[in-house]
Amino acid sequence: MSRLSRQRLNSFLDMLAAERGAARNTLEAYERDVSDYLEFLGGKAPDAAAAEDIRGWLSDLSARGLKASSAARRLSAVRQFHRFLYTEGLAGSDPSAAISGPRQGRPLPKVVSVGDVDRLLEEARAACTREGLSKAGQLKALRMRCLVEMLYATGLRVSELIALPLSAATTRERFLIVRGKGDKERLVPLNEAARQAARDWLAALKEVGDVLGRWLFPSDGESGHLTRQAVARDLKALAGAAGLRGPALSPHVLRHAFASHLLQNGADLRVVQELLGHADIATTQIYTHVLDERLKSMVRDLHPLSDGD
Repeated sequence: MSRLSRQRLNSFLDMLAAERGAARNTLEAYERDVSDYLEFLGGKAPDAAAAEDIRGWLSDLSARGLKASSAARRLSAVRQFHRFLYTEGLAGSDPSAAISGPRQGRPLPKVVSVGDVDRLLEEARAACTREGLSKAGQLKALRMRCLVEMLYATGLRVSELIALPLSAATTRERFLIVRGKGDKERLVPLNEAARQAARDWLAALKEVGDVLGRWLFPSDGESGHLTRQAVARDLKALAGAAGLRGPALSPHVLRHAFASHLLQNGADLRVVQELLGHADIATTQIYTHVLDERLKSMVRDLHPLSDGD
């Protein structure tokens, strides 16, 4: 790195510390990222760098095996460095303005197997009849069973689940009308296991005289109903009791399981989109990775020119 480059970098780091109050770890990360870029430039001064230099550096990062997410973070540091040089009058232009970041693939949703969900449901059901439970313990077990049964049966967002009205436990229909994002209503399925769990939970609430409000899952908190954090915490505990990895289980993972298992069993993507309440089918398409093997087997078994291999 040239002496001028070092001076420019030091000035940039001084600005981050003085004007933005950057912590030591943050400053060290910026220094590492921008230093790597300046070393790539060799003897060229940073104020003379062009967009082609930055693209060349990004290609070099890729050749070194750096992940797109890590390269994007380094590019962000270099963007801020060049923006600093330009705004301070130390460079006539900002070459990073014309650079697109490394393309990052959308992460696939975490999905648990049908077998794992079965184990989770079995543990939730067994916990309700376990000997030696206190009244409070049994009430909590019945609530957890109801939450898990309804999550997997409906594919609801956890925010939609905890805000279900008391009437959700007494419906005679095999579906619920849910008000989701954008205040839009949709129908979601309700199987017999979920309906029975809701009835058992409601009966337990009435027994302790706790049916006072409008919510299916009442709480003493400000909202009047159970919180998302409480559901996530209790679900992790249930997963641990079922012998599953707690960190891999969350309410959203069960929503993913609902969608993925439907698609694996032949459901139409548009139907799954409606059930999940996605405004754009592109959001639902993140689940299509689970269809690869099923589609391959369909072509193998059904295509007239297939040799069956």
